[in-house]
Amino acid sequence: MNELHNRFRPSRSPCPIGRASRLLGDRWVLLILRESFLGATRFEEFLPNTGINRAALTSRLSAMIEHGVLERDPPTGRRAEYRLTEAGRALAPVMAAMRNWGDEWLVDRDAQSF
Repeated sequence: MNELHNRFRPSRSPCPIGRASRLLGDRWVLLILRESFLGATRFEEFLPNTGINRAALTSRLSAMIEHGVLERDPPTGRRAEYRLTEAGRALAPVMAAMRNWGDEWLVDRDAQSF
């Protein structure tokens, strides 16, 4: 069993933010979501722009499937595609809000932009 599954426990918090943060609070999950929204569907496509290692990617993809954010087609075997589910696609405004907030508040104003 992988690292994330060993330590991941769905939240029983009455707070919806607390419940969501159990999965979405993971940096790698957010970067996988970003890549999914940008069109990545294959395991190898998630690696270059996230900096994640293969073991961590495997565990995060499994957790995201288990919690209904991604689906895997085919469910077993090689050459699978990972696609956002309805629940995953519903995160689009969350991801856009995070991008906009980062653009507004976490910009190095002294850095040269090309």
